[in-house]
This record gives sequence, structure tokens and C-alpha cells, in this order.
Amino acid sequence: MAKERENVARYDRFAKAQEQVVERLGTAFIRSPALADAILQRLDALVDGWEKQDLATPPPPDLGLAELVGIGDEAAATFGDTRLPPGVVQYDGDVASERILAIGDLYYVYQHARVGVFRAVEKLAELYHAGAVRLSGDQGAYGLYKWKHREVLRYTYRDQQEAYRRAFGYGRAGVPPGSRPNTEFHPLFVQFMNQVTLFWRDKRISDVIRERAYDPSYGSIAVVRRAGLDLRNNLKFMSFGHLNVLRVELMQLLDEAFRILDAPDVKNLFGADSPWDVVEEVLVRYFNARLTTSPRQRMAITGRNVLRWLAQPHILERQRSAFEALLLDIAEDAEEWLTSAQSVGVAVRTGSDRVEPVGRIAGAAVIAPRRVMPAPARRVRRPVGAV
Repeated sequence: MAKERENVARYDRFAKAQEQVVERLGTAFIRSPALADAILQRLDALVDGWEKQDLATPPPPDLGLAELVGIGDEAAATFGDTRLPPGVVQYDGDVASERILAIGDLYYVYQHARVGVFRAVEKLAELYHAGAVRLSGDQGAYGLYKWKHREVLRYTYRDQQEAYRRAFGYGRAGVPPGSRPNTEFHPLFVQFMNQVTLFWRDKRISDVIRERAYDPSYGSIAVVRRAGLDLRNNLKFMSFGHLNVLRVELMQLLDEAFRILDAPDVKNLFGADSPWDVVEEVLVRYFNARLTTSPRQRMAITGRNVLRWLAQPHILERQRSAFEALLLDIAEDAEEWLTSAQSVGVAVRTGSDRVEPVGRIAGAAVIAPRRVMPAPARRVRRPVGAV
């Protein structure tokens, strides 16, 4: 365990080494930003190694108090001989990937539920049991029979809506006692998507106007990291409880629904070529619904990809080139999610607003464009959580 004097000497040597490297290489750092990044990362790794070694060293039974206050044989002769702990475990590194992955799957199911997949199958089951459609005992009909009789074994519709409200703040359902709706999720999610798209938009601009445009020296990874950590920390506290098990059941239910919709007798009933055609036909014919199938389904896929990315430690990568390489995996997903969310009116693109104030996040569930109506008309407010 390092003493106070040793700790000061270490950081003084580290600062001196940085000055010598910069002095000797000079303009080489300007010509080759990657070289500067690699050298500085190597120096930072030495400091991290010192701190990890200190953390791994068992402390004395009294944690160094006898040295500090001058008691017994272990009393320190000078202040510099006292024990100085390097710190504690980092907060942002303590996240269980399993729970964030579960939230990603639950988001995927939610968007399909908003499309109307479950509502369409429920309507088909109702028509089948009423004998109002030409289905008898084929594959789709038998699937509808099992769908209806398995209801008693599944979470109820109310349970599902409460889960969406607790995990994402979506909808207007209540939450179980002792819980609260996660109204911060959507603003944080939109903020992270915007920062990822802004980063790569800046990168693309730099590719056009700068020499050596592919050097990793344009755009701020700190802003992207902060937005990602805010979102991940929010999900860390909202992913406990039964959501993991519920998400498995709902994924199985979604798979069962599409097996029914893809059955030949069900598709023949509506003259459909795919299960999605059946969904849209039922929604239009029996509910007169406004279809948002394509954007919602893409939001489901790309949103889950981004949340799965956040479940991994990629957001904590400190080396710029490595961070950019990892972030590239969700660059197109973030852009597509944002475009799809804009088309259904649940997100807006931000320009120069790089940071979302905490107070604003805490009081809003949806970031939606403000609509200016003609004077005679009344302004229609979108219900909270209707995303």
C-alpha cells in the first residue's frame, strides 16, 4: 500500500514523463494524433497499474489509523509515512449486462405490441371462437385454440402494461406499490441516440473538409460516453424484479403469435403473403387503425441493438480509436431509430444542444416536437408516455 510521500512522488514522475515525451516528439503529435493517443494511453495504463496494485494489497487491521494519529509501534514518524488509499471501485463499471439485455428484449416486445401484433391475434382468436371466420382445425386454427386456453398461465395484459410503465415510463397504466414509472428513460434514450448520430455526422463532415480525415481526432467521445452512462445508470435501477422473467415469456408469446399469423389457413383467410400483411389487414378491417408498422418495427430492432451495445463495457473504453471502432457498430442503428421515431412523432433531432438538463429529464416522459396550431383551433397535447 502506497504511503502519502510515495503517492506524491509517483504523480510528479508521471507529469515529468508527460512533459519529456511532448518535448521530444514535438510536432510529431500534430502530424500523427494516433501516436499521441497511444503514448498517453500507455502512460495512463502505468498509473492505473499502480492504483490496482495498491487496491490489491491487504491493508492493516486498523486501515492505517494508528500510523496517522501516532499510536503504538506503527506510528508514522512524518505525515508522508501515512497510508493513502488510491480510491474506491468505479461506479460506472458496476452494471450487470443480463438486466440491460433483458430491457432490450422488453423494448423489442413493446414496440411490436404498439404495432398491434397481440391485438390482431386476440381479435382472430375472438372471431375463431365465435365461428365468424372460415377457420376450423388447420394449423392456424389450432394455434388460436392454444392461444386462448394458455391465457391463464401467462402474465395478464395489466401486468404487461405495468411492466412497460415501470421500465420505460410508457403508457398510462399504474405501477405496483413501492415502484414508480421510469419517466426519465425516453428523454435519456433520445439524448443518447442524438449524441451518437451527431458524433458520426461530425465525423462525416470532417471526412469531406479535412486532410487526413480518417484520423481519430474529430468529435467528442466524452459527450457520447456521458449520454450513454446516464442512460445505462437509469436502466440499472429500473431493471430489477420480474422484468427478466416477463421478457422471456413475452418473447415466447411474440414467437407464438407470428407462428399463428404465418399459418397457411390464416394467410389464405385474408389473401395475405406474409404475417405482417395479416396484422395490417386485421388492424385496418376491425379497428380502423392508423398503421405504423414499418417505423415501429425498425424502432424495435435498432433500439434493441443499441441497448444490447450498452449492456457491454464498450461505453467505458478510454482509447479514442477503439471507442470509435466500437461505436461504429450502432452508428446506423441510432440514425435509423431516430428517423423512425421522428416519423411517428416521439423524438426530435437536436443540433447544438449537447447536454439535456437533469431537471428537464425528470419532469418529462416524451420529447416530441411542439405543434403550432391555427388561432381558432385548440392545442392538442400528446398524453404523457404515449410513445
